[in-house]
Amino acid sequence: MHSMTITLENVGIAVRDIEATVAFFTDLGLVVVGRDTISGEWADTAVGLDGNHAKIAVLTTPDGRGQIELFEYLHPDAIETEPTRPNEIGMHRIAFSVDNLDAALEVAAKHGCHPLRGVATYGDAYRLTYLRGPSGILVMLAEDLKKA
Repeated sequence: MHSMTITLENVGIAVRDIEATVAFFTDLGLVVVGRDTISGEWADTAVGLDGNHAKIAVLTTPDGRGQIELFEYLHPDAIETEPTRPNEIGMHRIAFSVDNLDAALEVAAKHGCHPLRGVATYGDAYRLTYLRGPSGILVMLAEDLKKA
């Protein structure tokens, strides 16, 4: 069998308002590493959409280990969907570890983003919650209690 190397580059998320979403994630501590507007034959071919035209922003965690790529579609029009529920099949949430969950939730609340139900404690290991970010994105925030 042919061996190959694989690395996770990023998770892509289509959003309604790229500026509001960038503000949310940068306030949580992510860093913008690139912005562009993409279009052209290469973009149509890569993504499989005719006239594919989008604003993009790439953000990374401060340690550089995790990246997300946000897309705001200019053409074709963005399609509104119901916010994904945790038990629906498909990509549904992005998870971040934070060193202070209460502080992260205060930041999220300033953006109108709140836990779906509350903050849970998993054994003596983690405090965690799911919240709705901009465009209804499900975001999991977890604090490692063993690091405290």
